[in-house]
Amino acid sequence: MNRWRAPLAPGAQPQIRVFVNGVPPEPGRDYELVGRELHFDRPLEKERVSKGRWAAIFFGLWGSYGKNDSVDVQYRRGGQDVVATGLDIIPPT
Repeated sequence: MNRWRAPLAPGAQPQIRVFVNGVPPEPGRDYELVGRELHFDRPLEKERVSKGRWAAIFFGLWGSYGKNDSVDVQYRRGGQDVVATGLDIIPPT
């Protein structure tokens, strides 16, 4: 099965709240927690911006309209609430 993965930060403890592009997906239907990773069935993509494209955006020549999904997680670590934003997204191999 092709699954996109997002590794959790070291020390992340339940209760874990997941957000994809700011929207909470449904556990078991939209994603699964497998060990220290979140597994998603739907394609997720992080935009890779080349140096040339970054320079064009910086100088206002054009904007960036590529696909750029964001996986954010709220969890407990050492008794504190922590938020990790923009987790790495690993495509299926």
